[in-house]
Amino acid sequence: MRGWWAAAAAVVLGGCASAPPYVRPDVEMPAAWKLDAPWQEAKPSDASVRGPWWQRFGDAQLDALQEQALAASPTLEAAVARLAQARASVDVASAGLFPQLGLSGRAARQKISADRPLTNYNTPNFSTVQNDYGLSFNVAYEADLFGRVRGTVNAAQASAEQAAADLQNVRLVLASDLAGNYFNLRELDIELEVLAQSIALQRRALDLTTTRHELGATSGLDVAQQQALLDTTLTQVDLLQRQRDQFEHAIAALAGRPAPLFTLAPETGPRTPPAVPLGLPADILQRRPDVASAERAMASANAQIGVARAAYYPNITLGPSLGVDSRGLSSLFSASSLLWSLGVSVAQPLFDFGRTDANVAFTQAGYQLTVANYRRVVLTAMQEVEDGITGSAALDRALVQARLAEQSAARVLQLANDRYEGGATTYLEVITAQQSLLNAQRQVAQLVGQRLLVAVLLVKALGGDW
Repeated sequence: MRGWWAAAAAVVLGGCASAPPYVRPDVEMPAAWKLDAPWQEAKPSDASVRGPWWQRFGDAQLDALQEQALAASPTLEAAVARLAQARASVDVASAGLFPQLGLSGRAARQKISADRPLTNYNTPNFSTVQNDYGLSFNVAYEADLFGRVRGTVNAAQASAEQAAADLQNVRLVLASDLAGNYFNLRELDIELEVLAQSIALQRRALDLTTTRHELGATSGLDVAQQQALLDTTLTQVDLLQRQRDQFEHAIAALAGRPAPLFTLAPETGPRTPPAVPLGLPADILQRRPDVASAERAMASANAQIGVARAAYYPNITLGPSLGVDSRGLSSLFSASSLLWSLGVSVAQPLFDFGRTDANVAFTQAGYQLTVANYRRVVLTAMQEVEDGITGSAALDRALVQARLAEQSAARVLQLANDRYEGGATTYLEVITAQQSLLNAQRQVAQLVGQRLLVAVLLVKALGGDW
């Protein structure tokens, strides 16, 4: 009966020491997004393989850069190394669930002092010089009655899963940053081409006004105004080229290439963002790797509470050993040289001036920290998706209007040229029309780039490919 009562007490105490039941906290999830444009419904699955979503943009140069980044990015290499460390930590913690086996041996020749303290007043001490040979097989096993080892394993396993989610998130962020910088660069290529066309037009206009001035048909003011507009446009080329260089250098770093050895030729071909399907807001809990990472961090912190609580209870270690000890090698393995031990070591903390209480409070506060971080990550995810949805719809409408404005500005310039050549207006009207057309064309280029960038950000917000 005493044995049964002891076992029951151990089970009860073990339950007190374990971590609290882990339940993922609820976060208010809307039933649907605020859609102001038609969207295709998605069917997310966290277990599905995430494909190369950037290929949906149909840009071979972008595809090649993404492959370089996945193969050579030091940021990605660091995330892979962190995952390997986390998985090794799981193996280290799991080893504590099993007995630790050891083999030790010794060989020594020693002299024992004749003046050492007596162990028996009736027996004098003598000085001896002798050999000592020993060989022992040892076992150490912590009886995990109070969940310390199991809690450590659970925490390490959750941390490894968190590291795996972090690796997926690094890949997603790396790919989206690279795509964003790439489309910013291509948008500047379009703007630079617009400026190049405007500069050619402005040079022809300058030649025309110069010729008319030399013939006495116009004043020198028309020439000066056209020259000022040309100089301003040339200045904008230098500023845009500086921005392009910065994006090119950023792409080189993301792709794992030295910036001085990396270059991208200008390209102004048409690009259309892919149609991004949407699911329900709750789907981001399954798709986003940063949400998964935050959730696994909660599970790890919850398990750490159990590890801290286990310090209130005894640490029980079983330590049997079997070996031989002899003063001569010839008799080392004889029956008389055999020795063994079988025992249990129990260590119970009695008073530690509140250290254990403080450790438990620390882990509980750490868990609350991860809960708050989880809620923040989920709310940020919903914000990013909603920004992408509304931003895409607004930019689509703005791009349609900008193209109409570009056509109107082109007609205004044509009419201004006709009026000037007919003597109905001053050259200032032509200058204004040229500037308006340039602004309209650059606005179209900027909106095209923004629309591609928002598409990248929306894919990132939804957790990757679908």
